Amino acid sequence: CVFLPPPTVTSPCKILKCNSEFWAATSGSHHLGTEEAPEFCTALRAYAHCTRRTARTCRGDLAYHSAVHGIDDLMVQHNCSKDGPTSQPRLRTLPPGDSQERSDSPEICHYEKSFHKHSAAPNYTHCGLFGDPHLRTFTDTFQTCKVQGAWPLIDNNYLNVQVTNTPVLPGSTATATSKLTIIFKSFQECVDQKVYQAEMDELPAAFADGSKNGGDKHGANSLKITEKVSGQHIEIQAKYIGTTIVVRQVGRYLTFAVRMPEEVVNAVEDRDSQGLYLCLRGCPLNQQIDFQTIRSAQATEGRARRKGPSLPAPPEAFTYETATAKCREKLPVEDLYFQSCVFDLLTTGDVNFMLAAYYAFEDVKMLHSNKDKLHLYERTRDLAPGNTAPPGTPPTLWVALLCLSQCWLCLL
Repeated sequence: CVFLPPPTVTSPCKILKCNSEFWAATSGSHHLGTEEAPEFCTALRAYAHCTRRTARTCRGDLAYHSAVHGIDDLMVQHNCSKDGPTSQPRLRTLPPGDSQERSDSPEICHYEKSFHKHSAAPNYTHCGLFGDPHLRTFTDTFQTCKVQGAWPLIDNNYLNVQVTNTPVLPGSTATATSKLTIIFKSFQECVDQKVYQAEMDELPAAFADGSKNGGDKHGANSLKITEKVSGQHIEIQAKYIGTTIVVRQVGRYLTFAVRMPEEVVNAVEDRDSQGLYLCLRGCPLNQQIDFQTIRSAQATEGRARRKGPSLPAPPEAFTYETATAKCREKLPVEDLYFQSCVFDLLTTGDVNFMLAAYYAFEDVKMLHSNKDKLHLYERTRDLAPGNTAPPGTPPTLWVALLCLSQCWLCLL
């Protein structure tokens, strides 16, 4: 199913507050004796009560649904009654030797080490989302999509990733990623279930519960968050599934990139339920934007601005010439990343979208296992997924069409 987007960019859902309160109340509780189990159950009931209070505003939030299921599981595991006191127990501090300081992990929690025992090296794939938004799927299909609201990027046996895209300007068809939720599911003795959530102007260097690794299990450090640039760039290493995730905030919006083994990508119990898994299936046809659609929208907005103030002007007006010159500063090869940069500057007027395209390509260089496929040139609405432009077709064909459209606009 597709989760409904929040009514505003800043979500009224307070599930992160509930998570933080429970974490603060129970940190170190795995060291408690059995006589203190009632205190843990009290914290669980308080947690459940907090989630119920915010249920109405959290209907479409993956972190909320994750918390609800997690509470039910913990209630059963600890033999807790749903009826009883809900006052918060005293705050605890992490004792020495807590799992967040452990460096030892069982071999099963290192994907590559266990993989090499019985087969050849794994084949890695890449998916990325950036800009207006532009999607590169695990099969190297490149699309520009509408996908306003909340959409699942990844959904398999090990993790879920959901993005929320919101309009860049009021009245504009341009959208960008304003919220990202990643759920790492509990896995054997390696990691507990962990939720990572980022929003506009909030790129945490920790999971929603305040931890920076996989929790209390023996292989906790097979899942770790590293802050590369404060408030701008984080990297999540999930070694137990051989996966690397890069999340950036560029300007006001988020970008996402992942490197994942094919075996993990395809690890699903019900393949029919993956119809809206964007990184694997791509955007639905009715959500894809082709060249003509984008040019038509730009032409309509351009005429509207000339006739009156019905649509707001972007913060900086780029012409085709200035947009291509600006994009060429960071993206000298006129591939689809360059073309996306030009599109976004013409549509939004925000130079940060040029940086988003640049960093998206930098992430491809770091994460893609096939260095011959870094640059893409095909228009994927016209060609089958995975096909490249036919020999003799210059990558500047798109540019020529764009020039013709610009000239036509001048005559209107």
